[in-house]
Amino acid sequence: MSYFRTVAAVALLVLLVEAGEVTENGYPIQWEKAPSDLSELPTADGVTVINPWDFRHRMAMYRVLLKETDQYMGSMGPGPKESPLWVFPMQLGWKLKTGRLADPTGASTCGHAEDPMCISTKSWWSCVNYHVSALPFLAAVHTGIIGDGQIQVQIQAPADGSQEYCTTFSDCSTKMPELMNKWETFFKSLKTISSSDIPDFEKKDQILGLMWAARLGSIDVAFKSCSEKLKSYSSQEVSFTQSWRESIEYGSSFHFHTSIENIQVYLSPMPSRILQEGDNAPNIPDLSIDENHALYVFSWMNRMNSLLGQNSLLRLWRNAMCSARTREKGQVLMQQLFVDPKFALSTTFSIMVDMISSC
Repeated sequence: MSYFRTVAAVALLVLLVEAGEVTENGYPIQWEKAPSDLSELPTADGVTVINPWDFRHRMAMYRVLLKETDQYMGSMGPGPKESPLWVFPMQLGWKLKTGRLADPTGASTCGHAEDPMCISTKSWWSCVNYHVSALPFLAAVHTGIIGDGQIQVQIQAPADGSQEYCTTFSDCSTKMPELMNKWETFFKSLKTISSSDIPDFEKKDQILGLMWAARLGSIDVAFKSCSEKLKSYSSQEVSFTQSWRESIEYGSSFHFHTSIENIQVYLSPMPSRILQEGDNAPNIPDLSIDENHALYVFSWMNRMNSLLGQNSLLRLWRNAMCSARTREKGQVLMQQLFVDPKFALSTTFSIMVDMISSC
């Protein structure tokens, strides 16, 4: 095991010991209660119908996707929990647990105690997640990763008549051609890369790069199309959504391997409720030390970007992530940043400069 992987393993252990619970029996929240096969979902005239506004249906898309792509993920490592696609159901479970899929306006019971499995069309978080659940699922069906081209799938439109969500591959491709092309490219390339003769380390880096390109594309589109929904949240929660988006850009730059264990490190200290006016990390009384620290790290990154100029820290970071080896170091550095704020403040810049000099 390399030095950097050893450090990463230690960092993971430290964080997981202190972690908030974001799994059930080692898997995403509600994973085992969601359908695991398309045959378990309703059909109409031979077409499988998925209701993405029912939490278990949305999680079912991920269960099917993980099952059908597992054979192509051997380069990620042994065992069933190494696929980078685990990031999606893990985050969906966290959003459910923290109330972020519920109606933020209070105008309905959707997602609240009276109707906990309902996903609200008014939730900004559910809107963004739609772009990394329904869209990649439709692309996987279209490319034959799911169903070998022998099935038809229809995503159910919202019951409230909202017209902002595409529901078929054709519809989504018409509205978002570049994004759907990225997901198509990812799934098609998954087959060819996994069967190629290149070393597993290179396969892994290529697969992760394509996945992150598609995921970041989804997030970019979602931030534009879902922006109106942010009006229902506090300024602190809105600021957190911006930091959350930036963290995805950092992860994309070093091709973060989002296995269950790795993503758990980052989800566990995320705020366990929607942030309210007056919440000021690292001194939010009802949040844990880890949650306060994670929010503090986000605010530190924002301050550094403000001091250095718009997104200067992110640009410096991207410049340092110039090869598969420096990206591996970048993953360790990001984990350390979340573990130890003194490490982040005192050494992050010097390490990034050293990494850039090796490019």
